[in-house]
Amino acid sequence: MSDFSASNLSSPNDKVGLASLTEWLNYMQQIHVSAIDMGLSRVLPVAEALGVVQSAKDDAYVFTVAGTNGKGSTTAVIAEMCKAAGYKTALYQSPHLSVFNERVRINGEMVSDETLIHAFSKVESARLACDLTLSFFEMTTLAALLIFAEADCDVWVLEVGLGGRLDVVNIIDPDMTVITNIGIDHVDWLGDNVEDIGREKAGILRQGISLIYGATEMPSSVQHAIDEKQATCYQIGQDFSYRDIDSTTWQYSNAAVTLQLPRPALSLTNTVNALSAVLASPLEVDISAIEHALHTVKLAGRFDYRESHGRHWLFDVAHNEQGVEFLIAQLLPFWQQHVAKHSSQTDKGMPKINMLFSMLGDKDIDMVVQRLTQVGLPISDWYLAEIDYPRAASTEQLEGVLAKYIDSDNIHECDGLHAATHAVVEASQPQDLIVVCGSFHTIGEALSALTV
Repeated sequence: MSDFSASNLSSPNDKVGLASLTEWLNYMQQIHVSAIDMGLSRVLPVAEALGVVQSAKDDAYVFTVAGTNGKGSTTAVIAEMCKAAGYKTALYQSPHLSVFNERVRINGEMVSDETLIHAFSKVESARLACDLTLSFFEMTTLAALLIFAEADCDVWVLEVGLGGRLDVVNIIDPDMTVITNIGIDHVDWLGDNVEDIGREKAGILRQGISLIYGATEMPSSVQHAIDEKQATCYQIGQDFSYRDIDSTTWQYSNAAVTLQLPRPALSLTNTVNALSAVLASPLEVDISAIEHALHTVKLAGRFDYRESHGRHWLFDVAHNEQGVEFLIAQLLPFWQQHVAKHSSQTDKGMPKINMLFSMLGDKDIDMVVQRLTQVGLPISDWYLAEIDYPRAASTEQLEGVLAKYIDSDNIHECDGLHAATHAVVEASQPQDLIVVCGSFHTIGEALSALTV
């Protein structure tokens, strides 16, 4: 717990210049000494003062989703299915790509700046009354929960930010839990092995509820938590499964049903986990709602194909081993289709891949680069820039890793993601594919540059 005292802070309502969302977000980033400060002892009294804990218990059905990768896709599919079934559905995700409002949605729509500011003001008043400091993530998560409570949402779909046991989302007791998978990530906070990480993620379990476990391998620490909480576990490969039928159709199976369904734009594994969570819940979601949701669900930055500035773009937030393996598995067949479609443009040459790349400095940059350079993809050139974020890897750090695997003539360092985005447009041809990956921040800054 930080010894930084909130009692010395005046209320933001007394300050000039906290009228806009940007000013509120800047303010909340400055009032706590740590960007990440895990634990529930500080946040729980503020949450209770706001009444969000009791509101969730009394009025909503809560899905909580943890895991190393796939949380965003899984929560998006759950929320889309519940919305399609007619439930007023709240969705909380993090981080965002372009605007903060992306994190807080009701029935698929981002809440307004005014709604967020109203909630931030209430959270700040409760924080000061409790004489506590809260991190940016804690403040903003509490605001999201307050918005959901005041909107009287039927279903809350909550994405855990980091770990599970000590994440602020875990102040809300879930009715259904999902752990998508467990890999090595955030080792400074969660541990450097799957047993420790699994123990943290399994902290979202409650007595007697259900868990959807979305990987075929389960750490013993997770099984121990399941046994201790007397939870019911449904695991992929054992209790439910899926198979491809063709490019537009797939089949889902569990002990009770077999469904032939339209292929969504998101990962089938994450979709299967989400569908299993919905089917295991008491919510009334029929096949037509499921099919509608699979046709409409989308998530920015997850194998996200777009066309802009006369170029073909593919955005993916892959930044760890599981994420990059998923990107590669999706990219290889996608690239074959792209080549088949555009290689007839013989006067412009064969299509190539240009990579717009940046990562945070505390991620395993070497592993990501090694995998991307050794899978046989025709990556012509890499465009590097430093993310505008405190934990960003420098261009020198990124170039140093890349130089181990590719010729330095194919590495281009740029002054910021905006410059790099426009440089890759100028250097590429209309038939080429530009892949943007490495971090949520990389995607967000590149998307911002493309709006200019």
